[in-house]
Amino acid sequence: MKTIGAMALAAAGLITVTGSFGMPMGSSLDSTPVAQQAQDWEWQGSVARGDAIEIKGINGGIKASGTSGSQVSVTALKKGRHDDPSEVTIEVVEHSGGVTICAVYPDVKGKKNECAPGDQGHLSSRDNDVSVQFTVQVPAGVKLVASTVNGDIEAGGLQAAARATTVNGDVKLSTSGEARATTVNGSIQASMGSADWNGTLSFNTVNGNITVSLPEGVSTDVSAATVNGSMNTDFPLTIKGQFSTKSMHGTIGSGGRDLALETVNGSIHLKNGS
Repeated sequence: MKTIGAMALAAAGLITVTGSFGMPMGSSLDSTPVAQQAQDWEWQGSVARGDAIEIKGINGGIKASGTSGSQVSVTALKKGRHDDPSEVTIEVVEHSGGVTICAVYPDVKGKKNECAPGDQGHLSSRDNDVSVQFTVQVPAGVKLVASTVNGDIEAGGLQAAARATTVNGDVKLSTSGEARATTVNGSIQASMGSADWNGTLSFNTVNGNITVSLPEGVSTDVSAATVNGSMNTDFPLTIKGQFSTKSMHGTIGSGGRDLALETVNGSIHLKNGS
């Protein structure tokens, strides 16, 4: 794997990168910074087809796009108004399933933050205003796994499975593979080209709409629910059991796989993406 920039590879396969940052452009009369400090970071490397590039942030959004190239490219822009961006490191972990890249903030109350794939590791921040905006270029066949807490996730032109998770932000996904998305305070827009997924394909939010475009000819069992919103579908839907304007269980085509959509304050729309 090749990297760009000044990076040190630790014995455990962990790359921690820090760089130079710009000085504040000015300050107010009470010495409070009024312009952000900024710091850039860049990485490029190979991820095998079928493996994943995973991005983990806390404060800041993630933007991804497909590329015709063979390598994954990731850039990060760190900005802080009161806190120093150099205190937030970007760490890269290689593992059997691909590569995980994390924004690692200073430890909180002695609990060590650690970058690790999937549900492993620990990432948190407290009273730190540094934001990290990730931009990712993803080759065909490489999966995208993107998660943050405060920020939007937007990915388009992908050619493999994509999964996005945020808390305070919208999610927009477009891929020729399968898509999965979760947020709390935000809407979900997902367009997918795959009609053959395993397990339950789920889209969940609390405060926001859900719009999912499926390929023509899809067959799936649908479970959808909202509290304060409406539901509609472009596909003929065979209803199972009692029909309600707030929840529905039905089948598109011959069924055979599961699709779950749930929101509280928002509407649900299943679109024919053909």
